[in-house]
Amino acid sequence: MTWDQWGEIGQRLLKTVGQNNFTTWIKPLTPGEIRDGILTLNVPTNFFGNYVSQNFSELILHEVRMAEPTVNRLNFAITPQMAETAEAPAPAAEQTSAALAKPTPAVAPGSATLNTAPLDSRFTFDNFVVGKPNELAHAAARRVAEGGAVTFNPLFLYGGVGLGKTHLMHAIAQELAIRKPEMNVLYLSAEQFMYRFVQALRDRKMMDFKEIFRSVDVLMVDDVQFIAGKDSTQEEFFHTFNALVDQHKQIIISADRAPGEIKDLEDRVKSRLQCGLVVDLHPTDYELRLGILQSKVEVQRQSYPSLVIEDGILEFLAHRITSNVRVLEGALTRLFAFASLVGREINMELTQDCLADVLRASERKVSVEEIQRKVSEHYNIRLSDMIGPKRLRSYARPRQVAMYLCKQMTSRSLPEIGRRFGGRDHTTVMHGVRRIEELKQTDGQIAEDLELLRRALES
Repeated sequence: MTWDQWGEIGQRLLKTVGQNNFTTWIKPLTPGEIRDGILTLNVPTNFFGNYVSQNFSELILHEVRMAEPTVNRLNFAITPQMAETAEAPAPAAEQTSAALAKPTPAVAPGSATLNTAPLDSRFTFDNFVVGKPNELAHAAARRVAEGGAVTFNPLFLYGGVGLGKTHLMHAIAQELAIRKPEMNVLYLSAEQFMYRFVQALRDRKMMDFKEIFRSVDVLMVDDVQFIAGKDSTQEEFFHTFNALVDQHKQIIISADRAPGEIKDLEDRVKSRLQCGLVVDLHPTDYELRLGILQSKVEVQRQSYPSLVIEDGILEFLAHRITSNVRVLEGALTRLFAFASLVGREINMELTQDCLADVLRASERKVSVEEIQRKVSEHYNIRLSDMIGPKRLRSYARPRQVAMYLCKQMTSRSLPEIGRRFGGRDHTTVMHGVRRIEELKQTDGQIAEDLELLRRALES
């Protein structure tokens, strides 16, 4: 059979099996000799040949007989030099991303293992500050890190930047290394998974790739939203996921959104990711931010033991810097370093001078009017009734919620907020804010309303 004939056969098979299957299973085949009505097709491994024989041999034989009617059977034979000389291109949709990745071999020469991504020794359970927004995620991560029987699979952690997803992933991996050193734990980012998949395609080492990823005891993939829109990588991830679940192996995934909210993620992948425990790491509240700052101050004191920090500074930072934990920690680090260099105690004046850009960037942009409108819509009441003089509970409670959110999400003073609510006194606003602070601790519905409204206003 000539190469031109085989090329035409390949084009017809491409239309039949699709780009992904063609790239993975058909493209690596090369035609050999025809003898006694048997066409030999060269394959890189026995496993590869068996898979193609079981899944595509009838299609291939049909197309081959169109070109060579004398062929009535296919034979798959290993040709060792194929893996060394041939190159399989990466799927078109993923070539750009692959080119940007830092190249590391998918499989080290002569090795059957794949090293986990580097773990940050600072990210442990001991220094993870637990609060209401992250307590469920922390408890679930702790349970998985015990290394016992799988109770929920996968564990899917999601939340915005700097809320602790990667911290928990690293903590799980490091805890498992201590508790279960015999377990094969693989932690990597979704980008690394994609790159190693593409590299394996190019090097004709797909069987090695599959063997390695499907032989782990725990697979941890960070930022899985990265594979959205990358069809071939999603397909391989889906099959890897299924193989591990069938073997009762633990899978832990993180992303910046819930599975159902990740655009361009295949429905079958979304469905698989949703079949375990999906946990949201909520944005930090004031108490959690203050707790994080207090724990970080203890760490900073090891480097700056003589520095004095004035009362109220940590509370000020916890109120003002609400974007994420990384910004908060970075601000504290900068503050200690600056105070040490200029030889001054950390007071309010120094804090505002040193962190002027951070504080400006963290200024809340939500307006009082926008909060009033959102709250009235949420509680299905007229805006005029909420800011008017009526004291019915059906109006008073939403009014207090709106006042509380104005205090939390804008830089307006209490008297200014009072004026926007029908000219009320600042003591009325203060009472409303305190009342909602109390209720959110005891009334689940109020707490849920506040969270929904805050998210709607920040989106």
